[in-house]
Amino acid sequence: MEPTPAKTPWLNRTVLGVGLTSLFSDWSHETATAVLPAFLAIIGAGPAWLGAIEGISDGLSSFTKLWAGHLTDRLQKRKPLVIFGYAVTALATGSFAFATQAYDVLFGRVLAWLGRGVRSPSKKALLAADVPPGAYGRAFGFERLMDTVGAIAGPLTALWLLNVTGHSYRKVFLYTLIPGLLAVAIFALLVRERPIAAKARQSFLTGLRTLPVSFRRMLLGVGVFGAGDFSHTLLILYASRALTPAHGPARAASLAVALYTLHNIFNAGSAYLSGWLSDFLPQRKYVLAAGYAVAGIAAILLCTGTQSLVLLAVIFILAGLYKGTEDALEDSLAAEFVPKEQHGMAFGTLAAVNAVGDLISSVTVGALWSAFNVQTAFGASAFLSFVGALLILRLRR
Repeated sequence: MEPTPAKTPWLNRTVLGVGLTSLFSDWSHETATAVLPAFLAIIGAGPAWLGAIEGISDGLSSFTKLWAGHLTDRLQKRKPLVIFGYAVTALATGSFAFATQAYDVLFGRVLAWLGRGVRSPSKKALLAADVPPGAYGRAFGFERLMDTVGAIAGPLTALWLLNVTGHSYRKVFLYTLIPGLLAVAIFALLVRERPIAAKARQSFLTGLRTLPVSFRRMLLGVGVFGAGDFSHTLLILYASRALTPAHGPARAASLAVALYTLHNIFNAGSAYLSGWLSDFLPQRKYVLAAGYAVAGIAAILLCTGTQSLVLLAVIFILAGLYKGTEDALEDSLAAEFVPKEQHGMAFGTLAAVNAVGDLISSVTVGALWSAFNVQTAFGASAFLSFVGALLILRLRR
């Protein structure tokens, strides 16, 4: 891998359009995510339900991502599929406003995440097609940076809306339609689609078998790590419960959302910086392995069952750092290991592995927490994080 020459442009209209789309889409669903644990509590659902909603949604979306990855490598135009996916996600997230029980939230989240599954491989393939390989780290890091700026705006918006609406969660959910639909419009107007040559049709299984061996080994490390990488909505619940004895339920909920905002600030910074760093290192794998190790450290700290606001802030910062690194570097490595004509299948397979990992981790961690304690739940997460880091370090081109 050679660094991109300074004169080579990489921040073009496609990169900017994908970034802005990610910003507004994440703004939409992170506004909903910030208040989702409290809303579920009001309608009588606990941590097991939260873990199940997040995990099942990600798990089912994995099938969509695999299908969409296979499909996008055969399409002459990928852009309409992405626009459709963003529209479905926006409308489904807004539907939480009409939920009366946990099943309604589960249905809306599944539909929203299926929309993400449809758009994800095509969006990433469009991005990779419009930048030079030596700038993959910066391009994907920028996309994750913008995505996380939206994730910062989301919780802040949720806090503001809760104050001005008298803690009306349903009005917060309706608001999410504004940034969600803006994302659809921006992608349609800004993102450029490069012409694609006609491709030979091949079966889904053939497409999987022809992916490079180095990429398949990378997927093993990603999968092991993902099995312990629980949904960070569980962090919000963890902080809310830990802070309630000292601050009361309402104040604890607000502090938890503030901590999640802090998490997203560090997520944004680490996404671009880790991607930038990886463009100028001999191998990107070292940055990704370091991110996985940080996840293990954060999980160990969660095992303490702390009620300290300061230590909780440290945990949320570490979680943000590793999340940004994970998102930017997994995509960058995938784009580097796999030829461009197979990028759709590669990104779809990577997303599917991550989604299955989310299903396993979120459901398992939530269930272990409910059935046993935080030490059991997050101890398992820490172990898998460190094993995943070792597997990434062993990768060979």
